[in-house]
Amino acid sequence: MNKYLHQVFLFEKDENVGSMLQEFMQMNGFPSVRFSNYNEAYKVFCSDKFDICLISLEREWENGFNFARKIKAVNYNTILIFIGSQPTLSELTQAYKIGIDDFIRKPFILEELHLRMLAMLRRTHGRAPVGHQVYQLGGYTFEPYKQSLMFNKKPLKITTKECDLLKYLCEHLNLLVEREAILKYVWKNDAYHNSRSMDVYMTKIRNLLKEDNTIAVVNIHGKGYKLMTNL
Repeated sequence: MNKYLHQVFLFEKDENVGSMLQEFMQMNGFPSVRFSNYNEAYKVFCSDKFDICLISLEREWENGFNFARKIKAVNYNTILIFIGSQPTLSELTQAYKIGIDDFIRKPFILEELHLRMLAMLRRTHGRAPVGHQVYQLGGYTFEPYKQSLMFNKKPLKITTKECDLLKYLCEHLNLLVEREAILKYVWKNDAYHNSRSMDVYMTKIRNLLKEDNTIAVVNIHGKGYKLMTNL
């Protein structure tokens, strides 16, 4: 029986290393999927939920950084761990600015990776049940798992789609979220008619949040949206 039930997303181009890592994950109660192609990996990441993402690299830092940015844009709360050889201080700085949670240098001990994963899961999931976040946005209180939005303790009507969209924006508070990432997370694909629908729903979100002028949903033309607070 699976002990932890936390799904791991693994990116490793080396077949032997990838198989070893995946087997170790499975043996220690972490179901995992492995990829070696960035495009294929990104599509699957957008269509499923992963608690931990391991990205193993051999000096191709820029490709890894770009992939990590996309991962964080889809789900900023996913634990992101880089595994690589001899990063410079500049490379480490850039990686942590993207939002990685840990960097493990090669060669490494598998048991150490396992312990670090457990420690990060305790920190991120130990505070509250997964998906039970409560967001405080100025005078608004938003509880997505209850589909509840309140302003100064007064309940507001919010639909399921509006709830999903606002939750995604809250997970990326004050950060640019690309249009493609929003569409794949909320609408499950980026077809043109869904893109137009997204713009309509963004207007609805603005109307829901209009009572507090310290909050704004900002359209970054041609790129995406930002939910901003404390303006």
